[in-house]
Amino acid sequence: QVQLVESGGGLVQAGGSLRLSCAASGRTFRSYAMGWFRQAPGKEREFVAAISWGGRNTYYADSVQGRATISRDNAKNTVYLQMNSLRPEDTAVYYCAADVSSRVYSGDSARYAYWGQGTQVTVSS
Repeated sequence: QVQLVESGGGLVQAGGSLRLSCAASGRTFRSYAMGWFRQAPGKEREFVAAISWGGRNTYYADSVQGRATISRDNAKNTVYLQMNSLRPEDTAVYYCAADVSSRVYSGDSARYAYWGQGTQVTVSS
């Protein structure tokens, strides 16, 4: 079992930045990959970024490439998502998720067995 708790969301103006955090507990954090997803009102959940167990390998959706950085601190059992140059279309509930079946990153939401409750990010124009 893995428990995930996100934080760091909020209201920000377009062009601003936010850093989301996700604290994990339960299984050994460094043994599995982590990902961030988001869901905007009326839209399906979509992949944002993923990171391998050691943090060496990362993967991003085209929509955030160059504006987002995913990282993890295995000593703190925490994964982060730094978002810069935010746009109104980035408005969504952001979820972190754990893929305990693999140490390698993935953009496939079906791979992720554990999810946080989500944190709201709202970008005003």
